[in-house]
Amino acid sequence: MTSTGVNAIEGKTIAVDPAVIPYGSIVLINGNEYIAQDCGGAIKGRKIDVFVESPKMEKQVTEVYLKRRT
Repeated sequence: MTSTGVNAIEGKTIAVDPAVIPYGSIVLINGNEYIAQDCGGAIKGRKIDVFVESPKMEKQVTEVYLKRRT
């Protein structure tokens, strides 16, 4: 269960700092779409955590885009 009250979906749900990326935002990372639905204690500022069932601790630096709502 995420902090927004929905069940996390592997490969779709991301944890964000809602002061930087609002909940519900669609975020494009390496050509894949994710939904900002959660916030973890260590997710502050310009960090994103992608939800996966079997975590492999890996830090990556990449460009991230917010998809505009139409």
